[in-house]
Amino acid sequence: MSSTNHETIGSDILAVLRTMKSPELILGPEWLTRLRAIDPSEWYPIETLLELLKHLAKRSGHAAVVQMGRQLFRDSHQARLTPELRSAGDVIFGIDAMYHHANRGQDIGGWQVLRFAPGSAVLRKTTPHHCALEEGILHEALHTTGVDALIVQSACVSQGATACEFELRSSVRDHRWMGSHAPR
Repeated sequence: MSSTNHETIGSDILAVLRTMKSPELILGPEWLTRLRAIDPSEWYPIETLLELLKHLAKRSGHAAVVQMGRQLFRDSHQARLTPELRSAGDVIFGIDAMYHHANRGQDIGGWQVLRFAPGSAVLRKTTPHHCALEEGILHEALHTTGVDALIVQSACVSQGATACEFELRSSVRDHRWMGSHAPR
């Protein structure tokens, strides 16, 4: 997938600073200097975020990138979306709009719901973002609805798949999962 003029909001990039106790040790002086110049409300080339995620994953691992995703949701989406997110279904069917709120450009990818049933869902992701970041965003968004889920990546572009797929499983199968998305 090739995107054109793909940009992301500065608050998404700055989420990394709020996930670690000693960013200077993990990120180093070059990254700290670059991050200090970022305005949370301005738009930046997606490459800045992707490069930062690659650096963070290499230095701190998968869990650190998941934590950044959780913080990214809190910084960039939670205040705006909390009144609208009443169920896991709202998160699942709203993840594409959430992505496009903080990313702009042409052919930038997105999210598609492949399956949705009580306590389970399968999502396809064609965004360029690190999968662990997206996992963290989903975890935190679901958490704001009072629903926790196991999120397993069943396919990944980095492993040769044509798109990334996430399976979400939860013991919650009532209105907290389905919301207004229950079959009538």
